[in-house]
Amino acid sequence: MTIAAEITRLAAVESLCPTTALLAETAMPTLARDRVFDSRRPSVDLLDPDKEYTPVLSLFTRRSQSPRRGPGQGSVARNGSTILEVVAELAVAAKDEDGAEFVDAMAGSDPKARIVLSALCAQVRYVLTQGPTGVIFRKSVMAIESIDEEGFAVPELGLRWQRTTMLFDCQIPDDDFSGGAGLPQPAASIAALLPANSYAKATLENMAAQFAATTPLPVIDTIAFEVKQAGVSGQVGTDAAVEPPFPNIED
Repeated sequence: MTIAAEITRLAAVESLCPTTALLAETAMPTLARDRVFDSRRPSVDLLDPDKEYTPVLSLFTRRSQSPRRGPGQGSVARNGSTILEVVAELAVAAKDEDGAEFVDAMAGSDPKARIVLSALCAQVRYVLTQGPTGVIFRKSVMAIESIDEEGFAVPELGLRWQRTTMLFDCQIPDDDFSGGAGLPQPAASIAALLPANSYAKATLENMAAQFAATTPLPVIDTIAFEVKQAGVSGQVGTDAAVEPPFPNIED
C-alpha cells in the first residue's frame, strides 16, 4: 500500500470520529458515535449491552495503485488511487460452536433496522463528501470517482445481515519522497493538520519514525568515461579522475 493510501484511511477515521467532539463529549457525525475502528473489527466489550444492536464502522484500505501518468512519462511521474472500504453494520454479540462470543452483524430482514443502517451509510457519505468534519479527508484526496455499496447476504439460502460495505474509489497524490527525511508528501502535510492528540496523528508519528534521516550521497564533481573514436579506445576527462586510467589500446 502507498503511504498516501494509508493517510486517506486515517483521515477518514478522524473525519468520522473527530477528536475535538470525542474529547468534548459533544455530538458525533454518525450513529456509530465513537465506535469507528481502523483496520480491525469491533470487539464484544465495545458493544452497547442495553441495545438490540450497536451501529459500528470499520475502515480498511482495500487497494492502492500508482500507475504512470501517461506513456510519455517517466517512472517518477505517477498518479495514485485507492479504494477505501467502510464496513457499516448493526453489530450484535454472537456465539460460535464452542460458545465463544464474537461480533457479527444483526441477522434477518428487519425493515426498521434496515432504515437505521441506510441512515448510517448516508451519514458516512455526507461526512466524507460534504460534511464539516470531513475537511481533512477531502484534503487527502483529489477526487472521489465513485461510491459503491454492497450488501451482505446469501439470497439463495434466505440469509441477510444488516451490514453494508461502502467502497470509495479515490484519486490521490502519489508518494513524494523528495523532501528528505520524515514522511513523504502528502502525508507530511496531512499530519500537520491533524489534532495533536488524535489517533491518526499518533499513528503517523509512529510511521514517521520509520523514515530516519540518511547521509546524503556525495556530489559528483568530475566525470570521466570511455570512448572509442576511429577504432581507438580512450577516455574523456582527466587521468586523475579515473583509477586506473583507461589505456589507449588500438582495437
